[in-house]
Amino acid sequence: MPPARKRTRTYDPVKIRAAVLAQFGNVRQGVRTLTEEQLARPARLGDWSVRELAAHLTMAVETVSRNLDRPEPGAKELALLDWPFATAARAGDIADGTRELAHDNPDLDALYTRVEQRITERLATAPDDRLLAARTGAMTLADYLVTRTVELVVHTDDLNRAAGTDIPLDRQALAACTRLLADALAVKAPGASTEVRIPPYAVVQCVEGPRHTRGTPPNVVETDPLTWIRLASGRTEWKTALDEAKVSASGERADLGGLLPLMG
Repeated sequence: MPPARKRTRTYDPVKIRAAVLAQFGNVRQGVRTLTEEQLARPARLGDWSVRELAAHLTMAVETVSRNLDRPEPGAKELALLDWPFATAARAGDIADGTRELAHDNPDLDALYTRVEQRITERLATAPDDRLLAARTGAMTLADYLVTRTVELVVHTDDLNRAAGTDIPLDRQALAACTRLLADALAVKAPGASTEVRIPPYAVVQCVEGPRHTRGTPPNVVETDPLTWIRLASGRTEWKTALDEAKVSASGERADLGGLLPLMG
């Protein structure tokens, strides 16, 4: 696990709950418009189809409801900033579960309706400090919901690119996703020699080396939120983003290629 970290950013639980519900609602509306031809397209995620990707998006939310139905674990096991580094271990189980879910639920709208109803009902009464027995490790509900913004935003973008849709990204969900992944970079590469700017949502300092104290730092990386999310999740390679002018990087410590992606 990455070494010592800086003070963890805080998130407004009320806004995060609203963001998760809003983004899931956006996806639900978008999935309703998909044709059979679109659903059959490759999702560019292993051997998944768009239909399987659409089914998988419900898992990001249903896991909250399912864990709220389970007994509460005795102790917290995973901090919020540990979560991005714990996702790779579950890739195989997730792939198998996704294929089964898509096969068992040919009516995607009915699946989305059921999942949306369950999460809305359970969040209405669940306290923020309620522990969830997530497979990555026990977390508070408040922290786990922040991770749901990452799952929803990343896979909404996957869906848009694979199916040619334009499902909107909720601003608060996009902000939380961007910030969590930016902070994860600072955990993975602690230091203060490089400033990574992702306007308008995040600025973090990372990478060992001389610390700047005033003025413009000697090493600066800047990109937009969606490009950053694609880099951090492995959807886009560092060199590709540079070549396409999606990222600007100046300074001898501004090459983040060896640190990305952050998630498996």
